[in-house]
Order: sequence, then C-alpha cells, then structure tokens
Amino acid sequence: MASFHVADASEYLAITGWGIDDVKLAKKAWVFVGQQCKKLCISPVNYEFEVHAMSAEKLPFILPAVFTIGPKISAIGDEAADKEELQAQLLLYAKLIAPLHHNTSHVHDLVKGVIEGETRVLAAELTMEEIFKGTKTFKEKVFDRVQLELKQFGLFIYNANVKQLVDVPGHEYFSYLGQKTQQDAANQAKVDVAEARMKGEVGAKEREGLTRQNAAKVDAETKVLSVRQMGQGQKEEAKVKAEVQVFENAREADIAAAKAELAMKKAGWDKQAKVAEVEAAKAVAIREAELQMEVEIKNAMRQTEKLKAEQLSKATVQYDTQVQDSNALLHSRQKAAEAALFEQMRTAEARKAQADAKFFEQKMAEDAKLYAKQKEAESVALVGKAKTEYVASMLQALGGNYHALRDYLMIDGGMYTEMARINAGAVNGMQPKISIWSNCGGDAGNAGGEAAAVSALQQVAGVYKMLPPLLSTVHEQTGMSPPAWMCTLPKDNAAN
Repeated sequence: MASFHVADASEYLAITGWGIDDVKLAKKAWVFVGQQCKKLCISPVNYEFEVHAMSAEKLPFILPAVFTIGPKISAIGDEAADKEELQAQLLLYAKLIAPLHHNTSHVHDLVKGVIEGETRVLAAELTMEEIFKGTKTFKEKVFDRVQLELKQFGLFIYNANVKQLVDVPGHEYFSYLGQKTQQDAANQAKVDVAEARMKGEVGAKEREGLTRQNAAKVDAETKVLSVRQMGQGQKEEAKVKAEVQVFENAREADIAAAKAELAMKKAGWDKQAKVAEVEAAKAVAIREAELQMEVEIKNAMRQTEKLKAEQLSKATVQYDTQVQDSNALLHSRQKAAEAALFEQMRTAEARKAQADAKFFEQKMAEDAKLYAKQKEAESVALVGKAKTEYVASMLQALGGNYHALRDYLMIDGGMYTEMARINAGAVNGMQPKISIWSNCGGDAGNAGGEAAAVSALQQVAGVYKMLPPLLSTVHEQTGMSPPAWMCTLPKDNAAN
C-alpha cells in the first residue's frame, strides 16, 4: 500500500499523484498507491560556452565563458520569507528543468540561449574599448542579466568566469591592438632610457660641485667651533672646582649631624626592640591558645562535614540510582508509546487509502450507472418526441378527427387482431352441455271442456317444469346437488 523513500544529500524527492494538488518536495516521505515519486539532483553543473557577439562599432568578437549553474537551496539562518522564495524557485526547477536532465543537450541549449542572448544585447550597448577596459563591469552586468532570466526556471548562478576576449577569424582587432600596445610600450621605453641617461649625467655634475662647496663650509665652521669650545671649557672647569669644594664642606657637616642622629635612633631602637620582644612572647602565647581553639573547632567541623559528606554521598547515590531507573523506565515507555503511535498511524493511513480507493471505485460505478440512465432517458425522450411528432402529423393529416386517428392507430398496432385472438383463446376448449326437458305427454289427451279447469294450474306447472333443468345445470357447473326432500337427480344426468 505504501513505501518509504529517502533522498541523498544532493537530491530531493518530487511526489505527484493522488492527494497532492501540485508537486510535493521532500527529503523523505511515504509514497502511497496512486502517487509517483522521482528523485531530482540539485548539484550545480558547469556550462562552457564561446559566445559570438558584436560591439557598438559592429566589431565581432568571441567571449569564452564558464558558468556554474544549479538550483539554489535554503541555508541555515535564512529568514522565513527567504526560505519560502527559495522553496518556490526549487519547485520551478523540479517542474521545468529536472524532467530534462536525461537529455543534457536540451538543458545545455536552454542555458546557452539565455546567456548568448543577454551577452549580445549588452555587448551591442558598449564599444570595444569599454568592453576591453571594463571586463569586470561587463562580467557583472552579464551575470546580473543572465541571473534575472534564469530565475524564472528556478536556476541560480553559483560562479561565472569570463575569459579574455578572442578575435573572430578575419577580424583581428585584439591582435592589432596588442601590436599597437607593444609598439607604444617599446617607444616609451626608449624615451624613458634617454631621459634617464640625461638626468644621470647632469645630476652627477651638480652633486660633485655641491660636495666641494659643502666641504669648505664645514671646515670653516669646525675651526670657529673648536676655539669657542676651548674657552668655554676652561671657564666651566674653574667653576666646577669651586662648586666641588663647597660641596665637600657641606658633605662633612651633614655626615657629623647624621652620626649624632644615628646614635639617638639606635638607643630608641634598642628600647623598642626589648619591648617588642616581651610583647612578642605574650602575643605568641595568646596566639597559640587561639590557634589551639581554632584547631579544636576545625576538628569538630571536620567531623561534622565528614558525617554530612557520608550521608550526602549515600543520598546522592540513591537519588542518582532512582533517577537512572526512572529515566530508563520513562525511555522504555516513551519508545513503546511511540511504536504504538507509529503503528496506529500506519494502520490509519492504510485504512484511509483503502477507504479512498473503495470510494473512488464506487463513485466510478455510480457515475457509469448514472451515465447509462441518462442515455436511456435521453433515448426514451427522443422516442417519445418522435412519436409525439408522428401523432401530431397524423392528426393534422386527418383534419383533426381524433376518432379516425384512434381507429387508425388501433388497426396499425394490431389491436383488433389481438382482441380477437384473446377472445378466441378464452372460449377455446369449452364443452357446453345442453339439456332439453319436455312434458307434453299429459296435455295431449285433455278435452276441450277440461282446458278451462286446468288453465289455472298451467302457470304453476310451468314453474315446476323449469326446476329440473335448472337444478341439473347448477349441479353440472358447481357440483352442488338439491336437497333430498326436494328431488333426486338421475345418476347418468339424462333428461326425461
């Protein structure tokens, strides 16, 4: 019912079919019945071209270029709007370019057409000198225009390398331009050499004269400076000797005062040293007592901390053990719940797929029945319409005589023949029995005088004459016999 597909790092899954409106892109997905899944490669591809273009001066040239082109995918840190736009670009690539990857020449021709068109349009706006000097600007403009056109196919230019322009055979513009540049450089080099030689010779002479002038000037200034320095040195020497003598006298006085002050300070220092020794001894005793007390306090604290550490370590170990057990139990329950949830999801998805397939099959069957009924109704309607038009035309031909039309339709439809056949079938096989009763023997010998006497009884006799045939007929048709007190019918049902 379903299969799980996973794409490689440089691939995407393109899924279409049942339950998907357009195209679904994913790195991994379940593919159900009625869906198709294809892998599309998103690795960039190098396209190398030699674009033939013409400048604004109608000078043809060849521009070799290498473009690295492929779909652009979202990167980590992109904003939500950028990711949606990149997803839309990738969807365009999956629809328009990915189905053509089996035919590499087709994609190559498509990209080449876009690049050649934009390069030629841009080259026609610039002169050859502008193209040659502004290769970087020309490359950027080509890159921007080509990227704008490739965006509608979901493609992105990762790198574009435009090489040096090449002459078209028969139009050696760059060759002549190179020769001109070389000749200009050679001529300029000759002029520069001659000018440098001239400057070197003139500069050498100027430097030689300046050297002699500066040497004479330095010698004169040196002699004057040496005389001035000699007098100044003698003056400074006398002054220094006087200052040294004064300094020595002041130094001896300072030394005597320093010795006296030193003796006084030594006496004070001795006093302070003895007092300090006594204070130090007492301070040592006090400090020993304080330290002993601190030692005892520290020992008590150490014992307390030791007990605390032991209890804490036990509690920590117990807590860690319980936490690990709880985590293990929680992990196992989570895995069991996830497995159950995944199984339920798989079951629900399978049931949904089966229900959708059954619904689709029933819908197709009902649509077929409805179509058949519609066609049958249309045929009945057409037959009825034809009969109506036929009856209307017959009624018009008979001058509107409804009875004549009815008789004609009954005769044309064989109605009278069918009625005769039905009536004949109804009486077919009937065997009627006819009984004749006569009672004339007693009346033949009556005299004329007696007629008046018996005339009153003739009517009663007529009623009794009707009873035997009537009872016989009822017995034959229904099987019922008259009561015994009334009469008895003969067994052979013969008429007397």
